[in-house]
Amino acid sequence: MGGSVPVHAPNGHPAVSGGKTGVLLVNLGTPDGTDYASMRRYLSEFLSDRRVIELNPLLWQPILQGPILTFRPSKSGAAYKKIWMEDGSPLLVYTRAQAKKLAERIGSEQLLVDFAMNYGNPSIASKVDRLVREGCTRIMVLALYPQYSATTTASVYDRTFDALKKLRWQPALRTADAFHDHPAYIKALASSIKDHLDGLDFTPDRVLMSYHGIPKSYFDKGDPYHCHCQKTTRLVAEALGWEDGFAMTTFQSRFGPQAWLQPYTDKTLEALPEEGVKKLVVVSPAFISDCLETLEEIAMEGRDQFMEAGGTHYSVVPCLNDSERAIDLLETLVKQQLAGWIDQA
Repeated sequence: MGGSVPVHAPNGHPAVSGGKTGVLLVNLGTPDGTDYASMRRYLSEFLSDRRVIELNPLLWQPILQGPILTFRPSKSGAAYKKIWMEDGSPLLVYTRAQAKKLAERIGSEQLLVDFAMNYGNPSIASKVDRLVREGCTRIMVLALYPQYSATTTASVYDRTFDALKKLRWQPALRTADAFHDHPAYIKALASSIKDHLDGLDFTPDRVLMSYHGIPKSYFDKGDPYHCHCQKTTRLVAEALGWEDGFAMTTFQSRFGPQAWLQPYTDKTLEALPEEGVKKLVVVSPAFISDCLETLEEIAMEGRDQFMEAGGTHYSVVPCLNDSERAIDLLETLVKQQLAGWIDQA
């Protein structure tokens, strides 16, 4: 650790590194590879999170560590292989690029920008330790989920707090708000959709806004996620001047036998052609970066479902990823959260 000896320190005082501010961008997570062991390790960590699976661990863990983690790693690994990039999973590649580009925009010797994954590597704890070692006495954490859910946003902040529990000298900490209705997010999302639509050789009958789902019971207990998703769809539709009903809100990626938020994306894709919707564009507003759920579930499986049901045209809007729009958005969000800590004027 670098640093300097305080001016009025006694002889022999160790060098102290401090006074810096850290920004930590955190996304869901990624396996280290597509092999069985890597997938099992990742899924075990993810599905053991009490924010994700609220069942009593005494009941859940035997099921998870037994049948689920016996068979699911191979299936998930096969899906990841379809989208894996040279430098790792798309989520890792794009989140790393976002942090790098944001650091080039606003970073300095006094403002450090880094990224972490809630599950897998690099971990939140390792990056909190790194920022503290580099002299950060203040850290702002931005969970990269536009819509708040206890299963995602709260889990990121839980794990951040857990990392701080192990530190004797804790930095000051700020956690960012959800940004589902932030003007900068709506502007970035709406403009990316418009550009995509302008580049198509067809006019869609509808636009499907597909969000990752959560169990309905979580919504019944007070999770605001469903409301945040509906509001994002409405604001984007208003920004683009769409008529009521042109944009549809659906939910994907359900897991297990319990009821999840509806309508389900896969069932909707299968039903739309019979209702006369033959040309469709799909957007994934819950994801800042493309990942398994957008590239494999929506762009591949979703296309097959829709076309086999009678659709004729199908296109998926890429996530913001590391585009200029994405970095503009992150810069706006981060600067707002750093107010009073550092002058970014």
